[in-house]
Amino acid sequence: IAAMDVFVLRHAQVVMCVATEMRIRPFQPLVLSYNETGTCCSEEGCRHFQSSAVNYSTMLLEADSERLYVGARGAIFALNASDISASSALTIEWEASPEQKRQCLLKGKDNKTECFNHIRFLQRFNSTHLYMCGTHAFRPLCAYIDEQRFVMSSQPEEGREKCPYGPTTGYTALIIDQQMYTASQYEFRSFPDIRRNSPSPTLKTEDAPTRWLNEADFVGSALVRESLDSSTGDDDKIYFFFTEGSQEQTTVYSHSRVARVARVCKGDRGGRLTLQKRWTSFLKARLMCSLPEYDFHFNMLRSVFVMPGHTPQDTLFYGIFGLEWKNVKASAVCRFSLSDVQEAFQGPYMENQDSGSKWTEYTGKIPDPRPGTCVTDALRARDINVSTSLPDDVLDFVRRHPLMSQQIQPSDRHPLLFRRTTDYTHMAVHMIQGLDGQTYHVLYMGTDEGWLHKAVEVEGQLHIIEELQLFEEPQPVNNLLISEKQMSVYVGSPSGVVQLPLSNCHRYTSCYDCIFARDPDCAWNGAQCVDVMVHTDRSTLIQDIKHGSKGCENTQDDVIQRSRSVRVGDDVLLQCELSSNLATPLWTLDGSELQGYGLNSGFRTGTDGLLIIEARQDQSGLYTCYAVENNIKVAIVTYNVTIRLDMPPPPPHPSSEGPLPPPPPPLLPHSELLSPRNMEAMYLSLITILGGLCLVLTVVLVYVGFCLRVGNRGKYSLRAAAAAYPNNKRHNKNRKQHRSSSHMELKTISSHCNGNGICNGVSKQHNGDIQGGGFLQIVPGEGHPSPNKEPPPPAPPLPPTPQLPSPDCDFPNGLSATLPSVLRRMNGNSYVLLRQSDSENTSPLCYSFAEELNRILEKRKHTQLLPRPDESSV
Repeated sequence: IAAMDVFVLRHAQVVMCVATEMRIRPFQPLVLSYNETGTCCSEEGCRHFQSSAVNYSTMLLEADSERLYVGARGAIFALNASDISASSALTIEWEASPEQKRQCLLKGKDNKTECFNHIRFLQRFNSTHLYMCGTHAFRPLCAYIDEQRFVMSSQPEEGREKCPYGPTTGYTALIIDQQMYTASQYEFRSFPDIRRNSPSPTLKTEDAPTRWLNEADFVGSALVRESLDSSTGDDDKIYFFFTEGSQEQTTVYSHSRVARVARVCKGDRGGRLTLQKRWTSFLKARLMCSLPEYDFHFNMLRSVFVMPGHTPQDTLFYGIFGLEWKNVKASAVCRFSLSDVQEAFQGPYMENQDSGSKWTEYTGKIPDPRPGTCVTDALRARDINVSTSLPDDVLDFVRRHPLMSQQIQPSDRHPLLFRRTTDYTHMAVHMIQGLDGQTYHVLYMGTDEGWLHKAVEVEGQLHIIEELQLFEEPQPVNNLLISEKQMSVYVGSPSGVVQLPLSNCHRYTSCYDCIFARDPDCAWNGAQCVDVMVHTDRSTLIQDIKHGSKGCENTQDDVIQRSRSVRVGDDVLLQCELSSNLATPLWTLDGSELQGYGLNSGFRTGTDGLLIIEARQDQSGLYTCYAVENNIKVAIVTYNVTIRLDMPPPPPHPSSEGPLPPPPPPLLPHSELLSPRNMEAMYLSLITILGGLCLVLTVVLVYVGFCLRVGNRGKYSLRAAAAAYPNNKRHNKNRKQHRSSSHMELKTISSHCNGNGICNGVSKQHNGDIQGGGFLQIVPGEGHPSPNKEPPPPAPPLPPTPQLPSPDCDFPNGLSATLPSVLRRMNGNSYVLLRQSDSENTSPLCYSFAEELNRILEKRKHTQLLPRPDESSV
């Protein structure tokens, strides 16, 4: 090892929950330990709830009663909203019967996921009762809950018209004035439908001659009381959000699925003859969420949060959008205003002349009154008081023209946030007033791997404040709720429910930490970062949400000071951890900024620190590390480095950083057993025993080989490594998972490059064959290679990223590149660089070991972390 350059990655064991933040400011990540359930709950104010049930997907928060109702698989819970981990939790067990589970299996369903009673609906019905629905092993049932006693107050009733059959079928439902509005694909072979179930009159969407919904997958719904203070006597409306198959004929967009919003009027009673028991007010329009500069469109709507305003017209819709390709992770957050949605529903219609063609914009005459509108004062003046009084020509037009031509664009015509490596699943939003008098929207977004991102919207962009890992094992966030009264956010997941405080200002230990965070909940009071909501006197608090740079000019933070003495030619790592992913390191030597970190500069820099390679005497001096963010330099640590020609070893001292020299070995006591005569006899006996063992082992191996050859002839084959295992990582992974392709490989590895073209044990490939040796591979099978599965076609590329340099010589692990000018710490790992002497017999075709390491690091620089990460980088 002393003769080689070894780049050691010391991987930390994943036994801690790190509340890192993606962020935007220098902030030391908060370390939170996992409890025995694998939930991150050691932080102050963090609580969790878990039971023998799984799939906690439905939640209802009652602020007045301070209760959190949670629906899981086979159970419903009533938790204390102030502390969900309290022992006062109430439970209703509601599992499917063994007979119903057996019937579910006979239908061909999965007895590990589908043949259970998954609670899909849980809402308040009236002042005394709740209403819930469950899949009940593919035979949906619904029931009432007596809130005070928390028991089912009646026998379950049929739920096929109210609840989907499966636990993952797209579904949304609302109870409005004791009437239930649902949207889903209810039965196994039915079409998606939007319904008003009970009490009568029941209504649904049309499916002939024009089908109003095309393979719709619903994600949310909302009531907007547009009748409040309406000057036209307008009606309340229910909005439904979903993704469905594309119907538009266009040369611009070629996507098979698109995001939609549909609406119906609450007072709709259907038509008298035409559209009888059908909606007369159903209209739908497309929701657009795209990156215009890249012509990149997000078509899959995953979740919606409705943000009520001071008036109904101020209502905002926040949506999480994804891509059609499941193997590509990316998310966008777009915001839409109710006025833009209303404008689209007042615009031109689309029509379909032939059932087999695409929809185009309708240019003909529109009947009066306008089709799809609610009953208003103007219609009442014409004796049209209910929808059953509408003329037949208006209802026939509604039946054939449910789709609007105008697309609904997001606010500011661009997404609030775009992230390439994250799939958001759910979100919740709340408003808070900053010290500047402005009202800010703070978003909490859950991911498919169990992370919670907190972000603030500033001038049309989302600034991510922090990122919390909620669970040790990755699992999706199923639901999110916010309680401003309890100052908590509740997260539902497959394994349990987590309660977190809306803010933790004590994490920020300095003024710049607090200001750079731009967290509307936090401000600096001159000594510490405090919660704004608990301070009545805010005159002395400092906060800068818009820029995150002002207010700390007169504060002085302590700078860590260290000394280092090394010999000439040593490699020195000056550590400087940058907690903010958006901060960049800046190093100075004796007050002058270090310029350039090229191959010949002798320096490498990264978020871990500065690496001095083969130190020289002229590199002695005072090194200072600054974190640069928002054009502000904050000193982190200084090093007084002394580089000497010859430095004696330091004396042992308890406070010294280096390891103490090992103590001399103890002297063995004199014994007759250790005399030369006895030692010679012991050596001869040991050699005789080892020789006998070797002989026995040889006989056993010969016998086993003979048996295998005779009894299993044809069961083993020897193949060249190149033919059996192409250099394809995806292919290798698929073969490992295939039982008949399991293998054992024997490799011969050289530690140098030689004239045969072998570099570090892997020879260069030519025309698909391995030359100059390679390795012997023993593959259990029939002597014939199993057919290879073709990899799935790649998805279209995401917005461009930096191009990678082509490697000249590959490593066994497939990594190569040149030494980077910027090294970034990965996943909390640090590194140590040891010395290497150059080998004289290195092949001119390949680089030395040190240069190969340099190439590895350069490739990691481009593929894993961006040189200048933006607010959406990890």
